[in-house]
Amino acid sequence: MHQQRDGRLVVAPGVSVAPAALQWQATGSSGPGGQHVNTTMSAVILHLPLAALVGLDGSARARLRRLAGSRLNLQDELVLRHDGHRSQGRNRAAVLERLQDLVHQALVVPKQRRQTRPTRASVQRRLQGKRQTAQRKERRRSPGEEGI
Repeated sequence: MHQQRDGRLVVAPGVSVAPAALQWQATGSSGPGGQHVNTTMSAVILHLPLAALVGLDGSARARLRRLAGSRLNLQDELVLRHDGHRSQGRNRAAVLERLQDLVHQALVVPKQRRQTRPTRASVQRRLQGKRQTAQRKERRRSPGEEGI
């Protein structure tokens, strides 16, 4: 992630965010780690209002909301947390990388599925399977059950 001349951080091509919009919070990491984990605030939580992302069109913003899922809170903020590293700086970099990945995924426009007709061979295989199933069930019937 690099900065533009006006100080904005470039998240993806054409998408940027003001550094002031990134609300960082440091907390203690969870899990084992002995004295180190108990004394350091190395876990990082980022709160980013989606409105602060400049350059996302409406459809990309909707895809980002869908991709974010439970990481989107009621205030329409993207909440990303990382505590995998021992240092706060590396956790902060990991959160920014995750943010970049999410925005890149949201920018990808999914291909429209073109409806295709089933091939003649696949139709024949399906009908052949149906005939075999019908014959199998027909063989299960006792000889006196034709009229039932």
